[in-house]
Amino acid sequence: MRFEGTKDYVATDDLRVAVNAAIALERPLLIKGEPGTGKTVLAIEVAKALGSELIEWHIKSTTKANQGLYEYDAVSRLRDGQMGEERAKDVKNYIKKGKLWEAFTAGKRPVLLIDEIDKADIEFPNDLLQELDRMEFFVYETGETVKAIQRPIVIITSNNEKELPDAFLRRCFFHFIKFPDEVTMRSIIDVHYPGIKKKLVGDALSTFYAMRELPGVKKKPSTSELLDWLKLLMNEDIDLETMREKNPEALTPPLHGALLKNEQDVALFERLAFLSRRQDGGGNSGGGRRGPAG
Repeated sequence: MRFEGTKDYVATDDLRVAVNAAIALERPLLIKGEPGTGKTVLAIEVAKALGSELIEWHIKSTTKANQGLYEYDAVSRLRDGQMGEERAKDVKNYIKKGKLWEAFTAGKRPVLLIDEIDKADIEFPNDLLQELDRMEFFVYETGETVKAIQRPIVIITSNNEKELPDAFLRRCFFHFIKFPDEVTMRSIIDVHYPGIKKKLVGDALSTFYAMRELPGVKKKPSTSELLDWLKLLMNEDIDLETMREKNPEALTPPLHGALLKNEQDVALFERLAFLSRRQDGGGNSGGGRRGPAG
């Protein structure tokens, strides 16, 4: 099984190498990177490319490791027993299989996505060490051991909100998705919006990367936000230059709410754009990347 990318996902050479290395080693692939760089989508595309079932486990701050194995509903069983329900006699009726159980017993080798593992408690990764290592776990209520029919392809994502334990990291193959450069970003845009006007892409990328390079910006716009912004600009069916000419006093680009997500960054951008205009003597119509106002 080898991943070579898909028509819907631009995978760089180093990312393809990382995916295939993790598959060959039969180790979880730990993917880190900025939000919006395609970490979660990677698992979807790997499953699609390999013709595998995708099993998704999205982690929240309240998620416990045992929920990925199974959950036993003792309260429902007690209630049913008190009411004389026949099903209360079999404990298996009250065990809900978790995502790891589903992955371990899948008929064909699946892709298991453990998404945003760093959202959970710090002990969460350690609590899964044995299960991910041995690919088995014990069900105390029934006395059975659930073993993986074949090792699933495990992809774990992290936004680096907290450090992961060393013991957990040793068991993973690690890859950091770098933020796309302009060449790669153009390829990503072409995949999502084939036939988009080149001038619109050029102007948009100039503004987008200028925003990301602003010193002091709190929330840098991501790839997914750029794609949303381009979609809105395409709906307007007008280029950025014409939009600016229609509203020359505007310091922020049109529809900037798709890119800037808090008032501090909007204020910062407006302030730097104002200073840039003063230095340029009222604006600069030249090409290329042009500072904060794009």
